[in-house]
Amino acid sequence: MVTASIVSHGHGIMVRGLVEDLLGCPEVARIIVTHNVPEKTEYPEADPVEVIRNAEPQGYGANQNAAFAIASSAFFCVLNPDIRLKENPFPRLLKAFDDPSAALVAPKIISPDGSEEDSARKFPTARDLLSKAFGRHDGTYFEKPGIGLIYPDWLAGMYLLVRGDIFQKVGGFDEKFFLYYEDVDLCWRLRRDGFQVVQDRSVSVVHDARRESRRNLRFAHWHLASMARYLIKTRNI
Repeated sequence: MVTASIVSHGHGIMVRGLVEDLLGCPEVARIIVTHNVPEKTEYPEADPVEVIRNAEPQGYGANQNAAFAIASSAFFCVLNPDIRLKENPFPRLLKAFDDPSAALVAPKIISPDGSEEDSARKFPTARDLLSKAFGRHDGTYFEKPGIGLIYPDWLAGMYLLVRGDIFQKVGGFDEKFFLYYEDVDLCWRLRRDGFQVVQDRSVSVVHDARRESRRNLRFAHWHLASMARYLIKTRNI
């Protein structure tokens, strides 16, 4: 029913832990792990686990699109290596697809300390990003929504469950975004085409965030370049 896809950049034991979590979810028929850089990580001996080792590093969108190309499930789930599952989130998330307009569903994202992350957001504009640079309001929702389903503009890409047929229809991830804003762009295209982006706040997963763009100049450059590309593409300047 679900193909889960994880891209590793030397995340090693983190990916192994997530794979073990996913093996405990009956809805997950296949797990594809893409090693974007060389690493020697062993995974549990299980039929659903397939490992791809890239000869050359690829962008995030390219890696996920390549995994989707060999997936055969009705639903495709992209996960960051630093996600952990406290419980099986798939039954409730899949239930949201009873609405035929729902194309993408995600759970509430919490940090290891139990605090909630701002994973459900409004589409960014140049004004929002400038405000954020000066420590002002950055376009996030002022109030935390309650329990149940909400319909934000976009959902952060650390955990996204999409309908395979719709993902294919919109062309998957835009591979011209190298590492950042692929999630914003995907949600923008889905909503542009009349589909719903849904967060089910009754289920959550844990995200042990790695803020590389705040510590590494190369990641920061990719972040800024992707931000500019998104604003130009959507004319949100």
